[in-house]
Amino acid sequence: MKVIETDIPDVKIIEPTVFSDERGFFMETWSQKKFEELVTSKPTQFVQDNHSKSKKGILRGLHYQTENTQGKLVRVISGEVFDVAVDIRKESSTFGKWVGIYLSAENKRQLWVPEGFAHGFYVTSEEAEFVYKCTDYYNPTSEVSILWSDNDINISWPLSISPIVSEKDRGALKFSEYIKKHG
Repeated sequence: MKVIETDIPDVKIIEPTVFSDERGFFMETWSQKKFEELVTSKPTQFVQDNHSKSKKGILRGLHYQTENTQGKLVRVISGEVFDVAVDIRKESSTFGKWVGIYLSAENKRQLWVPEGFAHGFYVTSEEAEFVYKCTDYYNPTSEVSILWSDNDINISWPLSISPIVSEKDRGALKFSEYIKKHG
């Protein structure tokens, strides 16, 4: 596995080693030992796996839990998304900054989004299946949505069509409101 640094040091791109031939391919998608040695440098335990399927133009996020904060190891097994992590750790030198990368079934990349980051993605292909491991359990009572289009964060989403968002995400907090309420 190859680990690629991003503009935010704690967020990492992971490229698995892929063995392919005329029959198809094989890759290791998870190794506790390699992940802790190469990515986090600390014990990391995943407790929940999630799988979602979305159509082109769906934008999910930016989501965060104020309790039971989750680190997420995310990847796409069908299609393509533009995946985003926003640093919301007040003490961080990269507070309010974001990283965005394309994840696809073709590039087989994964993104490590540690605790303390809001997360979201936009589907750029006709549809996409998105899978991720979480370091804590989903807690709907502590979930917060930060507005995906907030000018203070200023994410450069690669929008090809107007995004389709959930009711929850339409009513998301502006980043400044999130800071006042949860900072």
